[in-house]
This record gives sequence, structure tokens and C-alpha cells, in this order.
Amino acid sequence: MPDLTGKQPPSPPGSTERTGFFSRLRNRLGKTRKAFSLGIEKLFEGKTAIDDDLLEGLEELLITSDIGVRTSMALIEKISGQSSKISDTDQLKTVLREEIAALLSVTGSPGSPPPDTEKPRVIMVVGVNGVGKTTTIGKLAARATAQGDTVLIAAADTFRAAAIEQLTIWADRAGADIVKHKEQADPAAVVYDSIEAARARGVDMVLIDTAGRLHTKVNLMEELKKMRRIISDRIPSAPHEILLVLDATTGQNAISQAKRFNEVLSITGIVLAKLDGTAKGGIAVSICQELNVPLKYIGIGENIQDLQDFDAPQFTEALFEDTPQ
Repeated sequence: MPDLTGKQPPSPPGSTERTGFFSRLRNRLGKTRKAFSLGIEKLFEGKTAIDDDLLEGLEELLITSDIGVRTSMALIEKISGQSSKISDTDQLKTVLREEIAALLSVTGSPGSPPPDTEKPRVIMVVGVNGVGKTTTIGKLAARATAQGDTVLIAAADTFRAAAIEQLTIWADRAGADIVKHKEQADPAAVVYDSIEAARARGVDMVLIDTAGRLHTKVNLMEELKKMRRIISDRIPSAPHEILLVLDATTGQNAISQAKRFNEVLSITGIVLAKLDGTAKGGIAVSICQELNVPLKYIGIGENIQDLQDFDAPQFTEALFEDTPQ
């Protein structure tokens, strides 16, 4: 059955899909990889050691790759401290690769939920309009049902036109239940009814869509906090996760969005969507270093298998490896 783009979604991710995903990820990061490689080679022309001019040029290269000022400065400090063992381009690339890998790995792997997590496991999915929340929820639902979990989707973004309709299509295709009200309904009421329905039906997972913008005078963050309180009132340990979806193509603006959401909601994980050929791969490094929130998933396309667990070693390899694996 085709997905919302009209494409036929493949089977859930497995070893073959992971291999294909790496190949596509490597292609998506081609622009950043080429900028790193050629930029570093140009910086090292005629040099046999690290100097101030090279470090300044490298910092500029990192910033323009969406790694951000703070993260770039931290990397430059690390590289400067190892300058005595860097005398050519390959050595500089190796050190930069190692330091970026360390930053990407600092928050660890997402891992599986604790086995004693009570049912249903409730996941709020937040983010501004246009970042890919609806598509991400559909893919997460499909992954979960493919693994044998029962899923209920709460269509609590009642303010965006077509959001409920899109989620209904995804729920049907993922084999998930859905709770929805009319457009402009109170999002908190949708959340309440969803939790009650999930508990009554013994559902394993609840995925809650949320608004990214309100067409009222109500503050978005206050509305999200209200939804979180209602979840906690019904299930004290919930929400078990609050996932923030970011659009990789927006660069450093995504970091600003993340900081705002995190201050209000204490985000537990990031989903970096739309990591396509127009995005700069350095944004993933900046997210891991500046937010101290795990980057849990990355998305490189519209198909179900294009949303995968974030793998720091794999991402680093795709960002630097010149030869396809």
C-alpha cells in the first residue's frame, strides 16, 4: 500500500534496509563530505604544520557546514591541542573525524525502553509546523506495529488543516488505532480520550501528535504543557518520551527551536528529519554538542525505511568516508 507520497512502503527496516540506508545517507551527506575534504586540502596547501591561519580557515569551514559557532570553537580547541601530531591533510582529517565522532557519541545510543515501563508507553511528538511531525509519527507507528506492538495515534494537532486526515491515512496503513476530534477541538481533550482509550484497550504505545502553531491567542508552549499535565494525571510516569522533530534544512534555526522546546518541556530525544541533499550534515554535530539531548532518529526521505535509529559511528563514516562501503 503506498504512503502519503504515493510510493509503496517497503518492509520494516532490517539488515538489507540498513545497508541501503547507509548508501542513501552517504549520498545525502555528499555536499558536506566534499566541502570537508576539499576545504581541508586547500587549507593545508603549502603547509607542513598547523598554524593560526589554518585554524581560522578550518573554523570558518566548520561554521559554514552548519556545525555552529560554539561547536566549531570547541573542535578547533581540540585540534589545536593535538597540533604537534598533525603535519598533513590526512592527519588533520583523521583528528577531525575522531573529534566529531566523539561529539556525536556523547549522548549515547537511544536503546530500547526499559522492560518495566507500564503500558501504554506514551510518546509526545512536538515541533513547529512543516518539520515533518505527521510523517514521523506515521513511520514510528509503522515500525512499532511491524515489531508486534499495538499502537494508538492521538490526533491532537486540531488546528492545522489536513493534519487529522493525514494521520488517519497513516494510522490505517500502519495498522494503528486513532483517536480524533473535529478540527479546532481542544487538543487536551483529544489527549485525555486517547489515554483512556489506550488503557481500556491494553494498547502498547500511544503516539501523540501536537500543534506546531495555534490559530488562537493561546500560547503554544502553554498548550503543550497542559497536554503533558493531562498525560501525567492519567499515567504518573508518562509521557515516557517527548520527541522533538527538527528540519535539517533549516540549519542553526533548528537549534534555536530545540532550545525553546527543551526549556519548556524537557525534551528526551531529537528526530532530525529532511536530511536530504540540501541539508548540511554538520547540524547533527551541533545538535549533539549544544543540546545535551540524544539524537534518536534521522530521516532522509519519505519512505518508511528512511527513518532509522541514529547511529553515531555510521553517521561519522558517511560524513567522512570517501570510498563507498
